[in-house]
Amino acid sequence: MMLFLYKLLTNLGEPLIRLYLLYRRLHGKEPNKRFRERLGIANKERPSGFLIWLHGASVGEAISMLPVINQLKIEYPIANFLVTTGTVTSSKILQSKLPNGIIHQFIPVDRLFGVQRFLDHWNPEIALWWESEFWPNLITEAKARDVKMVLVNGRISIRSFLNWKRFPGVIQTILSAFSLCLAQSSEDAGRLIELGAIKAEYLGNLKLASSRLPVDEEAFNNLKKTCEGRPLWLAASTHPGEEMIAWQVHTRVVAKFPNLLTLIVPRHPERGARIAQELIEQGAEVALRSRNEKITSTTDIYLADTLGELGVFFQLCPIVFMGKSILGKGGQNPIEPARFGCTVLAGPHMENFSDIIFQMKESSPVQEVTDAKSLANCVNQLLLRTKKRRTINFDDKLSLLSEAEIIENLMVRLRPIIEQSRATGI
Repeated sequence: MMLFLYKLLTNLGEPLIRLYLLYRRLHGKEPNKRFRERLGIANKERPSGFLIWLHGASVGEAISMLPVINQLKIEYPIANFLVTTGTVTSSKILQSKLPNGIIHQFIPVDRLFGVQRFLDHWNPEIALWWESEFWPNLITEAKARDVKMVLVNGRISIRSFLNWKRFPGVIQTILSAFSLCLAQSSEDAGRLIELGAIKAEYLGNLKLASSRLPVDEEAFNNLKKTCEGRPLWLAASTHPGEEMIAWQVHTRVVAKFPNLLTLIVPRHPERGARIAQELIEQGAEVALRSRNEKITSTTDIYLADTLGELGVFFQLCPIVFMGKSILGKGGQNPIEPARFGCTVLAGPHMENFSDIIFQMKESSPVQEVTDAKSLANCVNQLLLRTKKRRTINFDDKLSLLSEAEIIENLMVRLRPIIEQSRATGI
């Protein structure tokens, strides 16, 4: 009944959905030139032959797809690949990272007519679905067309688990569409089974298997030279409100470190100009990277509102606060800075990475903070010990499977499903 009501409401609510999409489009959260893709209208022809469809919501999922895509291309060179994501940021990052010949499209909004139009056009034989993007229409329609579906690196947070428990029929229908659910932790596997997954197991976390973020050495060297001699700390992947917390930290820490430079990389770069204005109104002297504004001796905040440069800033800064963890919910990936030997600071809301945080607390430098005051105290203490930074090798200390092992474990499970689909798809 609930699933029927959902389908009905998403159809009847088309005018409101279009207004909401228009609002997001005006604020840079929807693609302009490729907006029709969000309505299920493709901008590319479907290539003939076997098609593997991979879907992930945003940047983190998109990045964790890449090693899987590379392995699939090696093992199935004549297959076609469609990658879908839902955010403008993820599409921009994938433009430079996807191998040649991979098609990227924006996922259609979960309205039945758009979903059917999308599936009619692309007609995939197999779908690999990342993490927790459980759109009822997309998943049930794909299942109805006999698309073989696998959940990869599946995740169910405690909050989502409790919410889905209120709608057992809906989540059971969704999860039963997946012939296999590969979870990113043993806890996630247990929750998936309890909610109705046919088969769920834990093979390793693909986010742990990802390599270090790329670093543009020229950009890094230029920044290193500009910042030479100044104490640095970084607020990375910040969400609304956390930039103001970073400024509060700066005003506290600068009393002991008068030459302090605070670097901020917002999760969504399009917010850069607005963040800069808010900080300036609070009295900060801000340099905006997207405008090529220079860091001077009086710059308080360097706001890096650009894409694909986090690796540069992780390599530059020994102290990193991960956003969406104090004011937001869920957190951002702490492994990325840890791979650079950074000390990682995070708020109490790292629900999406609870298993990872637990392991990191046992074997690498990660500290929990709760507000601007505790974050400032940590930054102060760490800057005083700056000569001892980067002494712990994350990859050596954290007991984890290698990328090759995790990918091979994944492929062992995927090969039979892909071969079964190829029998009718090629």
